[in-house]
Amino acid sequence: MSNYEEGLKLIEEKFGNGKDNVISLATIAREPGVNGIPRPTVRSVDAYYEDGTFYVITNGKSNKMKQIAQNPEISVSGCLEMFTANGVGENLGWVLDPSNAEIRSKLRTSFSEWYDMANNEKNENCCILAIHLSKGTLNINHWEKLYHIDFVNKTDMENGGIF
Repeated sequence: MSNYEEGLKLIEEKFGNGKDNVISLATIAREPGVNGIPRPTVRSVDAYYEDGTFYVITNGKSNKMKQIAQNPEISVSGCLEMFTANGVGENLGWVLDPSNAEIRSKLRTSFSEWYDMANNEKNENCCILAIHLSKGTLNINHWEKLYHIDFVNKTDMENGGIF
């Protein structure tokens, strides 16, 4: 098994299999900081992971979605796992859109304990954010082994990754 395949397997074990994950999601603010340079904004979100993508239920009018609409480049980190990655955010639209039926079903199952309490699906701003990972690093046992994964080219990166 290659490092890439081994790393993907570990990521699936840690985040996949229908788990409700809390991850940190960083976007770029729409307004620059005091020095005029774009500044990051970070928040924790509940996310479902599948095949190199995290899925989040959110409000399409939220700051994160406005920021992603302006600049879709994002970063994530696993709050309880040593995993960091860059990717691209995509608004998949209203949760009740027929094209979202399959992923909506998975999200409702994964987030079943709180889904209905936290989401108003009748509101057309209740949307699905897809976070398509591009490059990431999984750090096992505090630097015992690093997996630098290129999700786009489906390979490992020997001298790179995201720290």
